[in-house]
Amino acid sequence: MTYESILTDLKKKKYHPIYFLMGDEPYFIDKITEYIASNVLKESEKAFNQTILYGKDVDIAGVINAAKRFPMMAEHQVVIIKEAQNIRNIDDLVYYAQNPLKSTILVINYKHKKLDKRKKLFNEIQKSGVLLESKKLYDDKIPDWITKYLASRKYEIQPTGALLLAEFLGAELSKIVMELDKLILTLPEGERLITPVHIEENIGISKDYNNIELQKALIRKDHVKAFRIVDHFANNQKNNPFVVTIAILYSFFNKILVYYFLKDKSKMAVASALKINPFFVGDYQRAVSIYPPKKAVEVISLLRQYDLKSKGVGNISATPGDLLKELVYHILK
Repeated sequence: MTYESILTDLKKKKYHPIYFLMGDEPYFIDKITEYIASNVLKESEKAFNQTILYGKDVDIAGVINAAKRFPMMAEHQVVIIKEAQNIRNIDDLVYYAQNPLKSTILVINYKHKKLDKRKKLFNEIQKSGVLLESKKLYDDKIPDWITKYLASRKYEIQPTGALLLAEFLGAELSKIVMELDKLILTLPEGERLITPVHIEENIGISKDYNNIELQKALIRKDHVKAFRIVDHFANNQKNNPFVVTIAILYSFFNKILVYYFLKDKSKMAVASALKINPFFVGDYQRAVSIYPPKKAVEVISLLRQYDLKSKGVGNISATPGDLLKELVYHILK
């Protein structure tokens, strides 16, 4: 089942005896666990019927014993096992999964690990309960996820703002949500649209000096703006790591090549092929006229060379800022 379908069932009070929540993205695991902990039982029922255990403090026998208890003056009892990845012999849970107690809702948080699909436990939980594999989102999915999260809160964000946040915050969803919630709190009353200005004022990401603006300067061959941004990066390496700029530019020029060879260059077809917001298709249309395939390949080669130089290969003393200035000079030649 998906995160969304599990939450939909929970909100309809359609419960399963076992929720095995596993994988590399803690956010979805935590949100489902929090919902169950907050909503299945009434406050008056929780003292006797809600148990939270930690994998480092309990063995599998203790988990099964807790799950086999009957609720007291309630329809269900909830047993939550956090950090269950620390439990040895997790496969022995199969003896409970084969015949789980219908009145128990057992929630297993198995973060950063996955059950072996070939094992009997995996198959038994599929029969009697819910399995969620919570996967990390790819970087190119983060801007869209930010937009959808804000929409669920009845807010909007400009596409450039979503891209800025994704670039600056990375792919850790809990961190992203924390910053988005802060942004919402700082919006003037009645305002529902988040802009790069809001982001700069409240998170500290410059709306003028960032990798998106550097890309735009390269597309327009705007030497003055490009070197102004590069100079800012050189003086603020902590917030603008060279390795991140290289990765973003590498992705950008690779997509220019993909665009060039697309048969269908309609807006939505390009957005789908490049995995970008349709809002940014125009940037690639302009970029292809400035960087034909031969030049794009040359730039990709330069990016690889300067990535190696930043790691000390063929470079004795040049700083990341110096390397970036050289790189941009060669790109704009």
